Amino acid sequence: MSMAQTSSGAEPTTPSIEIVALHTADAERAQEGGADRLHVCALRGDATWSLEPAEVSAIVRATDLPVRVTLRLSEGFSTQGGEFTRMVGLISDYLSLGVEGFVLGFLTPDLEVDTEVCAALVDAMYGAPWSFDRAFDHALDARRAWRALAGASGLDGIHTAGAVLGMESGFDDLVSMAEASPEFAAMAVAAGDVLPEHVPWLLRAGITRFHLGLAVRPGGSWSKTYVDPGFVRSWRLLLDSAVRPGSASSSSSAG
Repeated sequence: MSMAQTSSGAEPTTPSIEIVALHTADAERAQEGGADRLHVCALRGDATWSLEPAEVSAIVRATDLPVRVTLRLSEGFSTQGGEFTRMVGLISDYLSLGVEGFVLGFLTPDLEVDTEVCAALVDAMYGAPWSFDRAFDHALDARRAWRALAGASGLDGIHTAGAVLGMESGFDDLVSMAEASPEFAAMAVAAGDVLPEHVPWLLRAGITRFHLGLAVRPGGSWSKTYVDPGFVRSWRLLLDSAVRPGSASSSSSAG
């Protein structure tokens, strides 16, 4: 039985790839390589921030892929007052530009999911889908964070590596959570230094969505390189062949 196929014999789920795009060059290259969706953001250090609407507009127009855009305007995982009001305005701007959805994540000072802030932002999205970002891995207790998010309106993904330091530290915990809860596995988007050797185990645990940043950039650099379509294509073939053995060779021979 292939990794993501159920014991009932149902067809395996096709894995999906979401690529971090900082500008139009990244977006175009991600689409060329076979990505399924873009996560559009600015980077400051290791944190994702909101892009200016003009930059988001250029990316939306440069590709046919669904675009999700980050909502964050300051360091840390909290927001309030005028900053919150500005984010609500950005939601309206982004929607008018044609984005498909949003990526956000806010925590309380006690490192619990800030359900109040998240719900208030979601109310401004007019039903657009959203993903909770890797603020999830900064929460005090991952299982409690999951319970707080389960059933949230419009939520269809949680970016997680299982730990703040990335997949190298959190891989076992992430797989354990996914194996214990099919609902969590269906919501999880593997993010944070995912490596090819993680793929079979993540798929077996029911995690079929992958969020890739440095893994698709030569030299693993945000500032010196663009997304490489060949790297994206390699991930596409890896994931497809893990679910449907032989599909990678078929795709290669076909194109």
